[in-house]
Amino acid sequence: MPEYGRYCPVSIATEVVADRWTPLILREMLLGNVRFNDIARGMPGISRSLLVSRLRHLERKGVVETWPSASGRGSEYHLTPAGKDLEPIIESLGKWAVTWFLDEIHVHEIDPVTLTWWMHRRTRPDRFPPHRTVIEFRHTAPKAQTIWLMLEHGTASVCTTHPGFDVDLVVSATTAALSEVFNGHTHWMHAVESGAIEIAGPPRLVKAFPTWFLWSPFADAVRDQLARREGG
Repeated sequence: MPEYGRYCPVSIATEVVADRWTPLILREMLLGNVRFNDIARGMPGISRSLLVSRLRHLERKGVVETWPSASGRGSEYHLTPAGKDLEPIIESLGKWAVTWFLDEIHVHEIDPVTLTWWMHRRTRPDRFPPHRTVIEFRHTAPKAQTIWLMLEHGTASVCTTHPGFDVDLVVSATTAALSEVFNGHTHWMHAVESGAIEIAGPPRLVKAFPTWFLWSPFADAVRDQLARREGG
């Protein structure tokens, strides 16, 4: 851990949160992920050993605490009040990047599984249909892959193999087209009307589909930034 000196509040904060991956770990936890594998799944590329090291560091600093899992197997990681207090800071970092480095945010580089995982965390359970609903996402490019999202009992689950239930909706698109909607570069209806995304199923579910998602927490900032550019 670098020594920045103990005379400046910014240096104290930097020692806690400024290591590589640490802000992203906090992002995952602020989005509600408490299990080790779920935290890791939102950050493809981080090694398990490094994630363990970062979580232990945050625990020593009083930002994270470990709880026994309610299932009785394994542990869960929860933010302390100090950790929860970091939410506006992490959000501000993302909005700052959108404002000043939007062109360096390559939303097309995300893979289908990670995108679906992000989408399932940003849902609105209060808008879900009252019955089990299975959505089949057919990613057509750059890699052809099918992933399922199941909505049931107020929760959303990602399945990389067929869940074994009838499919209610089929969404076909490139991963880039779905990512652009999720990240705020275009609206769902515009993508559907332009043919970039195709959705098939009962009309009532097709109409309701976009209301089940909150999309990226930075989508509004992206839309605002793009609108400012168009305005001159």
